[in-house]
Amino acid sequence: MSNANQNSALGTAPIGKLMVKMAVPAVVAQVVNLLYNIVDRIYIGQGVGAMALTGVGLCMPLMMFMNAFAMLAGAGGAPRAAIAMGRGDKNEASKIMSNSFSLLLIFAVGITTVYLSFAEPMLMMFGASAETLPYSMEYMGIISWGAVFTLIVMGMNPFLTSQGFSSFAMMTTVIGAGINIALDPIFIFTFDMGVRGAALATVLSQAVGAIFVLNFLTRGKKSFLRITLPAMKLEGKIVGSILALGVSGFVMVATESLLSISFNSSLQKFGGDLAVGSMTILTSCIQLAQMPASGIAQGCQPITSFNFGAGQHDRVKKCFKLQLLVAAGYTTLFWAAAMLIPRVFVQMFNNDAALVEHTAWAMRIYMAGVFSLGFQLVCQQSFVALGEAKISLLMACLRKLILLIPLIFILPLFFENKVMAVFLAEPISDIIAAAVTTGTFLARFDKILKNGPGGR
Repeated sequence: MSNANQNSALGTAPIGKLMVKMAVPAVVAQVVNLLYNIVDRIYIGQGVGAMALTGVGLCMPLMMFMNAFAMLAGAGGAPRAAIAMGRGDKNEASKIMSNSFSLLLIFAVGITTVYLSFAEPMLMMFGASAETLPYSMEYMGIISWGAVFTLIVMGMNPFLTSQGFSSFAMMTTVIGAGINIALDPIFIFTFDMGVRGAALATVLSQAVGAIFVLNFLTRGKKSFLRITLPAMKLEGKIVGSILALGVSGFVMVATESLLSISFNSSLQKFGGDLAVGSMTILTSCIQLAQMPASGIAQGCQPITSFNFGAGQHDRVKKCFKLQLLVAAGYTTLFWAAAMLIPRVFVQMFNNDAALVEHTAWAMRIYMAGVFSLGFQLVCQQSFVALGEAKISLLMACLRKLILLIPLIFILPLFFENKVMAVFLAEPISDIIAAAVTTGTFLARFDKILKNGPGGR
């Protein structure tokens, strides 16, 4: 398919078929990307031990900050580029993509420097103990050097999707994850590298994914947009527009890091390493619910942004309704499974009797509101797709910064079982945030469409 036809299809093809074409690869990419971390945890938990699993879990706030900066450039630039393509301005779209790439390189240098300099005090602050800190330091010491590859893969993949190449975006992630899954047992067991082997497998697999993405966006014949050296020169207006829209995605992911820190520090205080180990597994499980729903929303973003830029409001509305139905349906089914068979999820990671028993009990509390995530994610991402930076930022802050993090520290004051109270903060904030975000979006949707891109 030619570049012109590829982009024309976003404005003319049936919405249902477009959603399958765009969202399915995005969902697969999200799930496979999640495997980078989950596979590491499964191998470590089953082969190295529960304390190693807990130690690697304590690195997640730092890894989430990497992802947050990738979202700042990628999720901020890709919708802007899609809207520009919808207006027929290819030159502007290419500048936006190239400036986003420059930002990712700057972020990568800063992140690696900070992590290598301050990893130990940060990990201690996150809840590491004398028993788990050595595992955390070994894992993070290697992961830090691969920050540039992680940022390129996660930050530039949205530009593949925004051009309609969601299948290629999926393949870059699938190839990387496949390499990670293959290398993990070799490095961890055959070479007896333990958690260092898991980290090295992750870095090498991300490097391969980054090479695929960059080759396509710089030399690929099919790419509608190209990264070029002249266009990489940062322009204040373009950078400002990228950061303004990307900040909501940044906050969503960065607050996941703050959230992880809050959970781990509170659980270490009230429940020790066992409770922190449970949180490592629960974090992986809720990501299995959240990431596919997020993939649906992100896969549909180019459809929404392109048609919004082209003024085709009926198609924007139809796209929103379909993705909401699918995402909310998925998170509801996942909620039912978590309530009915929690041990099945837990035993993927570790068979330690105490850890399995504690985590299965905690899952029914922690994931009691997971059905609502589909509503929250679709509405918040739709604000981003429509260029509503301020509202998307507020909705991104609501669930975690305004509700969840304070509740983690407030609820234990009112319950005798402090650990239960910490876990209970998650479903309360999930349900309230989903109700507010969905209500706000529905109330403002027609006005946003009426005003058009850049309207007030």
